[in-house]
Amino acid sequence: MRLSRNLLLSCELLTSHRLRTALSVLGVVIGVGAVVLTVSAGRGAERDIIEAVRQMGTDLIVVNAGQTRIIAGRQRQMATVTTLVPEDAEAIAGACPAVARAAAAAEKKVAVRWESQTAGTKVLGVEAEAFAVRNVRTAAGRFFDEREARGRRRVAVLGPTAAENLFGASNPVGLRIRINRVPFEVIGVTARKGVDAGGVDQDDLVYVPLPTAMRRLLNVDHINTIFVQARNSGLLTRAEGEIRRLLRKRHRLKGKPDDFTIRNQATLLATERAAAESLTLLIGGVAGISLLVGGVGILAVMLMSVRERTHEVGLRRAVGATRADIRTQFLVESGLLSGVGGLVGVALGVAAALIVAQMGYWSVLIPWPAAALAMGLSVGLGILFGSYPAHRAADLDPITALRAE
Repeated sequence: MRLSRNLLLSCELLTSHRLRTALSVLGVVIGVGAVVLTVSAGRGAERDIIEAVRQMGTDLIVVNAGQTRIIAGRQRQMATVTTLVPEDAEAIAGACPAVARAAAAAEKKVAVRWESQTAGTKVLGVEAEAFAVRNVRTAAGRFFDEREARGRRRVAVLGPTAAENLFGASNPVGLRIRINRVPFEVIGVTARKGVDAGGVDQDDLVYVPLPTAMRRLLNVDHINTIFVQARNSGLLTRAEGEIRRLLRKRHRLKGKPDDFTIRNQATLLATERAAAESLTLLIGGVAGISLLVGGVGILAVMLMSVRERTHEVGLRRAVGATRADIRTQFLVESGLLSGVGGLVGVALGVAAALIVAQMGYWSVLIPWPAAALAMGLSVGLGILFGSYPAHRAADLDPITALRAE
């Protein structure tokens, strides 16, 4: 009963100074709202990264020629290396027990033309096995097979983005495009995969048979990449070790560093998830500082309130209120301030996250446990920062307080 009276009295006192109350909770509102929005965006990004990696296949291993590094979120080859050849893919598929299949690939960004339309896109010369290894599906037409690859047929399979850039909404199957002025017949369009974990559009591709690409488009005898499928996701680490030992032996690297880079999806998934979580924690920490500033604002307002209400405190003590009653009153006020601020902040943070998702800037996932935690933290900070003013009010001498103007 006494707590309900304290709450009612606190509401009357706070609403009598609306502007001061609004300014005191503004920091809490911003802090809680920022926490909810940033954690929502971080969780959404993590979900998108995991989905992108899974679409590529959870049992996928990628072998790149030379040493590569992640720069600005994308994988970059540090130097041109010509030691990786199609025969390496055949050896991996035949000599590594943990490997189900392997497919060589060579790529280059070139100009692709259809009638008056020209688009710069990445041409990926691949063996027919690559579609299964990379978990690629068709949306229209078909893939080329091993017979067409060995015959160096000039056929192409377009990614959805490449198809839209050249043909718009028209079906390109059966039409002819020119890649570096060489005519190719479009025999299929792949299903949409979206962007990968590095932000690269997996649909802006033109697939052609590897022998055709090496002979007619790239004029090379080496490859850039080998896509490898492990027998199951539990054998990724074992398969990676087998591939490394085999390639070092084939490339005669005794006593020398690797001239290739191996990445498996499990490692990529763990790395990308850790990066997303670190970014979320960093931005959430900055938002937490804003919440802390809001608590300092509540401290300042409550100290001001104690000074203004000194006479009131003395009068209440004179008619029988105890120090505990005064302390509880001021703690309820500070907790109410921070609680209202936290509630408004959660509402604004959720609303902002939904607006961002609706506008399509990035995916968001509302973290209700994090929102509840931010709400509880704001109330806890309010009570913590209100403790000193409450104790100061409770320690006022009644006679001195009654004499105050």
